[in-house]
Amino acid sequence: MSEPASTHHGAAPEHASVRTYIRVAVVLTLVTALEVGVIYIRQLSPIIVPLLLAMSAAKFALVAMFFMHLRYDPRPLTGVFLGPLLIAAGLAIALMTLTGAFLVFGR
Repeated sequence: MSEPASTHHGAAPEHASVRTYIRVAVVLTLVTALEVGVIYIRQLSPIIVPLLLAMSAAKFALVAMFFMHLRYDPRPLTGVFLGPLLIAAGLAIALMTLTGAFLVFGR
């Protein structure tokens, strides 16, 4: 009898285990708590927007990789998802910069 592909040495697993999903959920909870906590630290007000953007991007990456199963999809399919996403994010940041959304002089 042949063994499943996931038991061969060097083969990537088909799906993550429940333990992996629980770890990802704990990390997402911690990052969310950090996002909420960062808002109350006045010393971080000059960098609050980029900091929150970076944390939310990290959370999005975790959700996309594990809960949307992009980590286990073929590379071309991941590129089809990430290519337009990077273009949209760059456009959003450019528009926010042009409109002055990153200016925090009034705080």
